[in-house]
Amino acid sequence: MRADNAQPVDRTMDIETMMRALLRDVLVLSQDRVDAFDADTPLFGALPELDSMAVAGLLTEMEDRFGILIEDEDIDGDTFETFGSLVAFARGKTGG
Repeated sequence: MRADNAQPVDRTMDIETMMRALLRDVLVLSQDRVDAFDADTPLFGALPELDSMAVAGLLTEMEDRFGILIEDEDIDGDTFETFGSLVAFARGKTGG
C-alpha cells in the first residue's frame, strides 16, 4: 500500500515530531493537545477520535509520510496502545 509519491523520511525531522503532526492532522487534534503527549500517553481506547476507522487512516498516512509499507501482520494490539509504542513502531519501520 505504498503511495507512488511517497517521500523518504526527512531525517532532519524527528520521528516523534512527525508522529505528532500525523496524529494532529488525521485525528484533527489541537497542536497543544499533541504537544502534551509523552511516551506513556494512552491512545487507542483513550482518545475518542481514535477509533478503528481512524486507525486505517493513520496507517495509510504513515505509509505516505514515512515512505514505508505496513503489512497487516506488522500491526498488533500494542501498536496503538500509547504514543510511545506508536513512535517505536514508526522508528522500527523507518530504521530511525
